[in-house]
Amino acid sequence: MTVTLRQLRYFRALAEQRNFGRAAAAMNISQPALSVQIRELEAALGAAVVERRARDIALTPFGRRVLHHAGRVLDEMQALTEAARWHGGLSGELALGIIPTIAPYILPGALAALRARDIALDVRVREARTEELVADLRGGRIDAALMALPLPSGDLEAAELFEDRFLLAGNAARLAAFDGVAAAPDPAALGQSPLLLLEDGHCLTDQALEVCGRGRGHAQIDTGASSLGTLSRLVAAGFGLTLMPEIAAGVEARAAPGLVLRRFRSPEPARRVALVRRRGAGEARWFADLAQVLREAGEAPVATARATWGADR
Repeated sequence: MTVTLRQLRYFRALAEQRNFGRAAAAMNISQPALSVQIRELEAALGAAVVERRARDIALTPFGRRVLHHAGRVLDEMQALTEAARWHGGLSGELALGIIPTIAPYILPGALAALRARDIALDVRVREARTEELVADLRGGRIDAALMALPLPSGDLEAAELFEDRFLLAGNAARLAAFDGVAAAPDPAALGQSPLLLLEDGHCLTDQALEVCGRGRGHAQIDTGASSLGTLSRLVAAGFGLTLMPEIAAGVEARAAPGLVLRRFRSPEPARRVALVRRRGAGEARWFADLAQVLREAGEAPVATARATWGADR
């Protein structure tokens, strides 16, 4: 019996996608080529691993057992590959995922620092939402991801980097309604003020709703923007309020004339930013090195924001 790693990778993709066409697209091969590999896997194992249906597939009982073992084998092979690749520390090729509410504000400094450490380091950046980055981590398509805590599952581990506090953003007229322009408002006391947030799927939207004590069905919430840049321009024009992370404050304030930022009362709402990887993915020297570079790159704009908009601690 000969079972190849390629067959196991294709089988895992098929189990995840539940469709030959989607699995083939995910693996960047043709559907016939994928079908051949699955048939050869079944021939080698002596039993069917999937039930083929008109529009999708279902795993057979035997296929579920095979998937469990395939996952363990592929995870161990990924760990072995990473151990060899990162043996000398942070070098070679790095596939890094970053959520969109952090990427534009940390990447220039982080990439410059990484290039200064090793001019030959090849960095591939994948900007995506948290759930997509988690899937990429589990699938071995990226080495690490920069995202906000808490972790979505127990199969990941994190190195916390910095605290990113939220500022209240609007124009002067909107913010004047909160006991004067200089007052520090309470996030739970935004009342019926219109709140503009990123479209569903961004973790920042979930965090903002929790901070303000509102649900998605609230009449004064609009979750349609695709970026913090769009939100900044809308609130600067007087269309409502939003929560602005410190890491983005300097860039967005310069880009949107009329945008006014105010700190919340203590304790200030915040998110914790961390570098995340798969748990048990081998030695962590490169991970610790990368975390330090990203920590310094993130702390710089955060420190500037605290100096500009006056942090109380």
